[in-house]
Amino acid sequence: MSQDSTPRFTASEALERLRAGNARFVRGEARFPTVQKEVLAALAKEQRPYATILGCSDSRVPPELLFDAGFGELFIVRLAGNVISEEVAGTLQYAAVHLRTPLFLVLGHEGCGAVQAALEAKFRGARERSRIEALLENILPGLDAIDPAASPEEQLRAGVEANVRWAIRQILDTPEAKQRQAEGVLQLVGAVADIATGSVRFLES
Repeated sequence: MSQDSTPRFTASEALERLRAGNARFVRGEARFPTVQKEVLAALAKEQRPYATILGCSDSRVPPELLFDAGFGELFIVRLAGNVISEEVAGTLQYAAVHLRTPLFLVLGHEGCGAVQAALEAKFRGARERSRIEALLENILPGLDAIDPAASPEEQLRAGVEANVRWAIRQILDTPEAKQRQAEGVLQLVGAVADIATGSVRFLES
């Protein structure tokens, strides 16, 4: 647990740091740090990340690299399809209650395989192994508004964004999120990464 629960940055400042970091990454000017003993020694005493990120496990979208962030700056949860499970919810609750990060980001990505599998199950009756199907059950409720007449490519693009928004709705429904939003200290945003360019598109509310 952090020794000082006062955030280093406001939610707006934290979001700007993410935007600026991604811009550096896309320009090829990333400054991802080398290991510095004094930095690690300080982090051994406490962590005060400025953002919590729920992202996908896909190997092509590591948040630390996409946002050009250093040690101790981001508290990251990664699961296929950036889904909300009981374990993920507990981890996010820890970030809210103990780390008190001012910014929470749900980060999806174009071409997400988990979302594609959920769409294949929903519209084309595809079946997966039992544990994968259990994962897809966490995604399917967010895909209700996807047009069944759209092409698979269009469905996937819409489904990725819909899945991000579905995760956001689930987080917003928690007591911690409601309390911290009422306090005016929490901002929850969604974004989608382009795996071809590394550019992150932040979604409008």
